[in-house]
Amino acid sequence: MRFDELNLEDAILDGLDAMNFEEATPVQEQTIPVILAKKDIIACAQTGTGKTAAYVLPIINELSKGGFPDNAVNAIIMAPTRELAQQIDQQIAGFTYFVPISAVAIYGGTDGVAWEQQRRGLEMGADIVIATPGRLLSYIKLGTVDLSQVSYFVLDEADRMLDMGFYDDIMQIYKQLPASCQIIMFSATMPPKIRTLAETILKNPEEIQLAISRPPETILQTAYICYDTQKIKILEDLFSKARPQRVIIFASAKVKVKELTNTLRRMKFNVAEMHSDLEQSQREEVMKDFKNGKIDILVATDVVARGIDINDIRLVVNFDIPHDPEDYVHRIGRTARGTNGEGLAITFVSPEEQTGFKRIEDFLGKEVYKIPIDPSFGETPEYKPETRTRKKGRTQKSRNTSSRGHKRPSRKPQNS
Repeated sequence: MRFDELNLEDAILDGLDAMNFEEATPVQEQTIPVILAKKDIIACAQTGTGKTAAYVLPIINELSKGGFPDNAVNAIIMAPTRELAQQIDQQIAGFTYFVPISAVAIYGGTDGVAWEQQRRGLEMGADIVIATPGRLLSYIKLGTVDLSQVSYFVLDEADRMLDMGFYDDIMQIYKQLPASCQIIMFSATMPPKIRTLAETILKNPEEIQLAISRPPETILQTAYICYDTQKIKILEDLFSKARPQRVIIFASAKVKVKELTNTLRRMKFNVAEMHSDLEQSQREEVMKDFKNGKIDILVATDVVARGIDINDIRLVVNFDIPHDPEDYVHRIGRTARGTNGEGLAITFVSPEEQTGFKRIEDFLGKEVYKIPIDPSFGETPEYKPETRTRKKGRTQKSRNTSSRGHKRPSRKPQNS
């Protein structure tokens, strides 16, 4: 569908023409009419699908018509990281070239001059504010920003914001909004916590689900079926055969990232860690060094999986399997972005992870090649996820049932 079929104002279409935007992507085609109809929405769409324009264009379109309060914040766009906030701000600058709409991006990790510029933009009432949750909350507590007249509230990459521990911040900001505010949520995945948030803040929302793309065929996907105690040994053996370069290792918990980083450091590998405990300035320094080749191996949590946009990643290692098959796609998608378009992904699968890995294979619609392990590493487990599922089911039932009829609480994964 062409943009000129989406009931957008001429000034918006002029901006799109100037940027050579003609055809709407599927997510834009489905969400723009819903937002223009002033309905709350929750959309599941990955990065790279055109989701930013999907919510920015209809908001700009409506603001351009007038009728909104002057010198007041009319739209809030929440983003999990400084980098994403900057990208959104840049896109808005392009789309608003032919319309008199102001925007300001506010985020942490800046100096006093930037803080003052952000503060002035808020006090003067920028039409659109793009913000990270923590920094916006800081300005709210200082009394610098008034959200009582906001008409649009957007949560971009909502799942990632929750992974980073921003739920309370989001709810504090949400409570500052008027009841009439239109809420727009975008998420790359749709886990239960996202559905719970949607039920809490959305009013009779439209739900749009775009099919999650599968990894490109240019990524060679492999796995080692091993015990937990063998993972480090296999990793050391892999890296001893050729110097590791442009390697990302993913682990599901930040404590595991820290342990693994320290272990690899003791082995004299050039490694750095990336997780939510690091300050913004520290994360930027690590990414800069990794891009420049000063760091060979980056160990990271899923929190940053979608924030790493670097070409020529040669290898992605899943030290443990992710909690969700869609996160597996995000992880290994960091590779195969270079000029040759090829990449390698290796996943370590312990006996306890076999059922989860089978879910990933079912999601992919194919079996992942299992690399034979050298006998010198000792005995290895068989890959029999179905058998393990049945055994686990019987064991779990016996554990969950006691003479008192109480259920044993499930263990929650550690925050990334």
